[in-house]
Formats: sequence, C-alpha cells, structure tokens
Amino acid sequence: MADLTAAARLGAGPRTAALLVRDGRDVGYGAGMQGTVATYDASTRSGMLLLDDGTELAFPARAFDASGLRLLRLGQRVRIERDAAGEVVRVTLPTMA
Repeated sequence: MADLTAAARLGAGPRTAALLVRDGRDVGYGAGMQGTVATYDASTRSGMLLLDDGTELAFPARAFDASGLRLLRLGQRVRIERDAAGEVVRVTLPTMA
C-alpha cells in the first residue's frame, strides 16, 4: 500500500490520470478507501484500522474528531479520507452514494 501511495504522489500518466476522474470529479488513489476498526481507544480518540489488503493504518484523534462520530466499535467498517500527503484526515461511516 505504501508503494502505491508513493507512486501516486509522483504523478500519473495521461491515460492513468483519465481513469482517476469520474463525472468531472478527481477521485484519486485511495478515494473511497475502507477498512475495519482493529483498535480504538476512547480516551485518546485514536486507533488502528485494518485495510482490505491486510495493511494496518493508524488514525490520530484529529481524524476521529473530524468525523463527528461519538465512538467506534471493534470490527466496524469505516471510510477513510486522506490528504495529499497520505495522512488520515477523517474516519467516517460508509454510506451509499
């Protein structure tokens, strides 16, 4: 996963870039990424997610605070939003679009 994130930061060629745009929106790498809550500490409001490829991904309190959620449960599915640097900025519940 880290290799793909690093490659995405380098930039994509025109054909690959075209695949990352849907309905005029740049969906980018990692758009709509989901994972499962592996750990969550209510006192620090941070935890660890298990991505679908088996990679563990930590999320900080600020990412949880940005969600508006009150708590997370172990095993709960979440959607992950990242910034351009690949840092987790928000952890929310998956919704149907």
